[in-house]
Amino acid sequence: MKLWQKDDKSSSELIEKFTVGNDQELDMVLAEFDVKGSLAHTQMLESIGLLTKKELHLIHSELHLILNNIKNNNFKIDEGVEDIHSQIELMLTQKIGEVGKKIHSGRSRNDQVLTDIKLYLRYELKEIVQLVNSLFTQLIAQSETHKNTLLPGYTHLQIAMPSSFGLWFGAYAESLVDDMELVVAAYNVTNKNPLGSGAGYGSSFPLNREMTTELLEFKSLNYNVVYAQMTRGKTEKIVSMALASVAATLSKLAFDMCLYMNQNFGFVSFPNELTTGSSIMPHKKNPDVFELIRAKCNKLQALPNELTLLTNNLPSGYHRDLQLTKESLFPAIQELKSCLEMTAYMLQHIEVNSTILNDDKYKYLFSVEVVNEQVLAGIPFRDAYKNVGNAIENNSFNPSIDLKHTHTGSIGNLCNEQIIQQMEALKKKF
Repeated sequence: MKLWQKDDKSSSELIEKFTVGNDQELDMVLAEFDVKGSLAHTQMLESIGLLTKKELHLIHSELHLILNNIKNNNFKIDEGVEDIHSQIELMLTQKIGEVGKKIHSGRSRNDQVLTDIKLYLRYELKEIVQLVNSLFTQLIAQSETHKNTLLPGYTHLQIAMPSSFGLWFGAYAESLVDDMELVVAAYNVTNKNPLGSGAGYGSSFPLNREMTTELLEFKSLNYNVVYAQMTRGKTEKIVSMALASVAATLSKLAFDMCLYMNQNFGFVSFPNELTTGSSIMPHKKNPDVFELIRAKCNKLQALPNELTLLTNNLPSGYHRDLQLTKESLFPAIQELKSCLEMTAYMLQHIEVNSTILNDDKYKYLFSVEVVNEQVLAGIPFRDAYKNVGNAIENNSFNPSIDLKHTHTGSIGNLCNEQIIQQMEALKKKF
């Protein structure tokens, strides 16, 4: 069955297989949202006289049964049925007869799919917000726990200045705050109702689009019906940009973890059961989890470009090219959620090395502090810089105070309270 089919003649099997592609599998994630869209649409149809109250009751009763089956994983798209929309309409018609055929009045498959996708993306963005917040909370907790544990800072991969694990963990927490700004923006774009725009040119029926907007809990609607159709592909691309931003933070954190677990650094470690070994080298503890997070998140950062190339040269109106956005975006959402969950899990078990600076290679880490000491004593900065530089070159650099202990106060100001306030404010926008 196909929504556009007019008679019993079927398409070429080769054509059908090619055009349907992976839609049946991908559409399963839209099933619940398709039913919810139909519940709202048919309630609106009854309000404008295109359905009777009795017909609406029949349709809603059956739709709720279908919804329960979907939630209980007792639902599938039958052989020969093109997509989720066709399947649900077929099931209605089989159960309640001709009344089931009325649910598509005033609606095109175009705005039906658009509505399903926006409902799905809105749901998934909320899920991602929860996972981001969980990781954020982990990072803040680690930042507070290790705020006075010194960590060598590196620039150009060369030993630079002292930092702390508190600052390092907190940096990634604040990075997630900025990522959330993009997630909020993507959510706001997604949270607009396209239902009632039809194939992109509206309907001659007196559809009440404000009613379906309220029923589906959209914040507003896509007012211009032509633009409503143009949001297909654009919405997915904007969402992908938010996903890519979160992925960039995870990728950088994963790279740091791989580097810091390296024996030449030895800054952090993990229990044996969270690492992997070598088939021939018995001493190996490999950071496979973080390497995979890094790789998966690097792939996710390519997603906006992939969707841009897919949609960039399309004129207004619907085109079948847009079907392929689901193949790129839907699995990517699940991939990012998995990476967020795994990163938070690994952080629960991280072991921080508190004796890093005992290594002699960090003896010049506090050279800037000695320069600053001389400046505070009245020596011009350029002269103080030369004094310390020459002392290092002459191998006579010997700080007069134990900077390893005194410096922790100046780097302990994490500003975590302000960062937490920013995250809380962003969460309230969902």
